[in-house]
Amino acid sequence: MKKKFFATNQDKKDWLTFTEKKEKIPNKESEFTSEDINKNKINKLDLHGESIDEANKKVEKFITTSFESGYKKIQIITGKGLRSKAYDDIYRSKKMSILKNSVPEYIQNNEDLLNKIKKIENSPIKDGGDGAMYIYLKNKL
Repeated sequence: MKKKFFATNQDKKDWLTFTEKKEKIPNKESEFTSEDINKNKINKLDLHGESIDEANKKVEKFITTSFESGYKKIQIITGKGLRSKAYDDIYRSKKMSILKNSVPEYIQNNEDLLNKIKKIENSPIKDGGDGAMYIYLKNKL
């Protein structure tokens, strides 16, 4: 059996006072224009199944267009490499995923991309963990 919560007289009084002043409660969404709302969204790129060359081309285009569009934060999903075809190649390490390691290296070696980036960090586990990264972009001048 559930317990019922009984509000005290003071709680009821406080609630009535609060609800009577609803015109003074600011609308948080009205502070942002639709342009600001779009720029605060996270732009994402999923590279599952891509070759290294195709992934690098897409990453360069994605970072450049996101920067030009004014995005502040983007996510690139490389995958963890668990289903990589490296398992079929006896000359490659099965412990080394291809895109997970090559995409960050490509970005680090591309000076044009680095000039647009503030910071790169791994995504938290809930957003892909080791198989994804967040990139924080600089403000467009």
